Amino acid sequence: MARYLIEGGTRLSGEVRVHGAKNSVLPILAATLLTKESILHNCPKLTDVDAACNILTYLGCGVTREAETVGILPQSQDCCEIPDSLMREMRSSVVFLGAIIARCGEARISLPGGCELGPRPIDLHLMALEKLGVEIVETHGNLECRVNGRLKGATILLPFPSVGATENAMLAACTAEGRTVIHNPAREPEIEDLANFLNRAGADIVIGEKGSIYINGVEQLGSVEYDIIPDRIEAATYLCCAAITGGEVLLTQVVPAHMEAIFPMLEEAGCVVKVGEDTVYLKLNGRPSPIKLVRTMPYPGFPTDAQSPLMALSCVASGTSVYVENIFESRYKHASELARMGAKISLEGRVAVVEGVARLHGAPVVCTDLRGGAALVTAALAAEGQSEIGHISHVERGYQDLEQTLSALGAKIVKA
Repeated sequence: MARYLIEGGTRLSGEVRVHGAKNSVLPILAATLLTKESILHNCPKLTDVDAACNILTYLGCGVTREAETVGILPQSQDCCEIPDSLMREMRSSVVFLGAIIARCGEARISLPGGCELGPRPIDLHLMALEKLGVEIVETHGNLECRVNGRLKGATILLPFPSVGATENAMLAACTAEGRTVIHNPAREPEIEDLANFLNRAGADIVIGEKGSIYINGVEQLGSVEYDIIPDRIEAATYLCCAAITGGEVLLTQVVPAHMEAIFPMLEEAGCVVKVGEDTVYLKLNGRPSPIKLVRTMPYPGFPTDAQSPLMALSCVASGTSVYVENIFESRYKHASELARMGAKISLEGRVAVVEGVARLHGAPVVCTDLRGGAALVTAALAAEGQSEIGHISHVERGYQDLEQTLSALGAKIVKA
C-alpha cells in the first residue's frame, strides 16, 4: 500500500499552478449524461474522477482522456443503474441520481461510499427529487426511483443548503417540464460552475441575487466544451503547506474571489497575503500566530474542507486556536493522528481547541479521510524528523500529483 515519506523542516518556496476543482468536475461529469457530447478542460487527474468516469462508462458513455481534457459521448440509454461496487468508490456518486432519472426516467443505485465523515443523509436529495415527480422506494440499502412520464417543475425549499441536494435538483430539473425554483440552495462556486456548464449545453438556469435558482426546463441539451474552475481547497492547502514551513508561495490559475473567507484566517495567523487577478501570494516569517475562532459554515463562510490543513498550521502557533465544525460531525478524525506528531488538541463535540506547540516531531500516521490526510501532510512538512503517512489513497482522491508539487517547492517527500 502506497505511503508518503516526508522529512520535515524544509522551507517551501516557489510557484504552484492550481488544478481544476474536484468538487466541480464530479457533478459536471454526472451532467454530461444529459448532453449529446461534452469536452471538459482543466479536468484534474484524481481517483475520484476516475471513479466517476468508470460510472459513465458503465452507463453506456464513451470516455476519453488526453492530459487534462476529458471527452464524454453518451450513447446507449439502456442502463439506468449503478452497481454497488462503483457507488462505494466515492461518496459523491449519489449526484448521478438526478442525471440518470432525467435521462432514463428511472434509476437504481445503492447508497454511496467514500470518506467516513459521520452521517451525511441523502434525505434532502430524495425530497427534492420527489418534488419533481420521482417515486422513490428504498429497500436494503438500495434506491429504486421512477417517474411517470416527464419530470415536472416544482418549487423546492431546502431546509439546509446542501450542495449535493442542490446539484441533484438542478440536474433533474434542467430538462423537466415547466419551471423549477430552488430556495435556500447551496451557493458554493461549484454550484455556479455546474449552472454555467448546463447553460453552455442549452439549459435555462438563472441564479438570483438572493441565491435562489430559477430553472426553465428545456427539451434536451446539446454538445458543450467547458473549462472547469480552479480548486479553491487545493489552493488553500498549498497556502497552509507554505505557511507552516515559514515559506512563501505564488499560486497561479486561481479565482481569489472564491477564497475570501480563507484569507482573513491566514492573515490572523500572521501570513502576508497578496491577491492578484488570478494569483495569490503568501509569505510567513517565523512561527504562526493563533487564530481566535474558525467556524465552518456553508459558502460564503469558511469551508469545512479547508478546516483540516488550517488546523495543522495552528498546531505550531504561538498560542491557542479554537475550531467549531458546523458541517460534518466527524471531521476531527485527523486530530488523534496529529497528536502522534506532538500536537495538543482537545475535542468536545464539534469544538476543537488547539494549543500550539513549539515543534512537531515525525511519526507514523494514517490518513482517515481526504482532507484529514492533507492535514497530516501539512504537519509533516514542519515536523522534526521523518513522518510516514499511510492510506494515502484518501489524499489521491482530491490532490493531483501532491508529492511532485511539494517537491517542486523544495519539500523532501517521496511516494513509496
